[in-house]
Amino acid sequence: MRSQSSALLILLVLASCQTLTPEKEPAATETTEVVEEAPLGILLNGKKQLFLAKADSAKIADYDNGLRAVEETGILESALNVGDEAVAFTLKNQVGEEVSLAELLEDGPVILTWYRGGWCPYCNITLAFLQEKLSEFELEGAQLVAITPELPDSSMSTSEKHELDFDILSDVGNKVAREYGLVYKLTNVVAARYQKGFNLHAYNGDETDELPLAATYVIDMDGKIRYAFLDVDYRNRAEPSKLLDVLNNMN
Repeated sequence: MRSQSSALLILLVLASCQTLTPEKEPAATETTEVVEEAPLGILLNGKKQLFLAKADSAKIADYDNGLRAVEETGILESALNVGDEAVAFTLKNQVGEEVSLAELLEDGPVILTWYRGGWCPYCNITLAFLQEKLSEFELEGAQLVAITPELPDSSMSTSEKHELDFDILSDVGNKVAREYGLVYKLTNVVAARYQKGFNLHAYNGDETDELPLAATYVIDMDGKIRYAFLDVDYRNRAEPSKLLDVLNNMN
């Protein structure tokens, strides 16, 4: 039976991150008092501060340089944005069923969110938080769909671990993400850290060292993008409250 406490769920996610990522910080105990009512950004910033407190200066510098390199590609300007037509696609979900954006839009607006992988603590926190807000999205008539470049086995593991009730679509090779202009290549230094830390190539089934931005779109039934969250820093994510505001204004 699913826990009714979002605080407990998020704390479990934080604890689990210790074995999943190259940023192996201990779980936070000092954040327990604010989790119950905290927006997603506070939880993510708490995770970031734990990393900064524990990581050595070389790792911090490598990751910061990696983020600057992504920004310098101009990806934020070239990615699909508000007013653009969403690119149609069909991908398989975590149980091997084909999911079509066109078919989803027949039933209402779609929240389309990308995550880097189950190895990413910020992704895990976000997915768990989105699960807790799922019923609120559905009350607005929207469907939530997440996309990852991971192989289906990896996406299935993430879905089962966090008891997710929404589709996780496997975009192997970042084919769909590329159509949305969201794909970037890790710097060699960061790629080496990821490969040594948790074997990114095994998760994604390739050696491209490419990942998507942790972007989120709200797409209306006509296929138009009504909201876009684009940020080169994977530690920042779209707030569910903002998504709900957008959906409410569309009704």
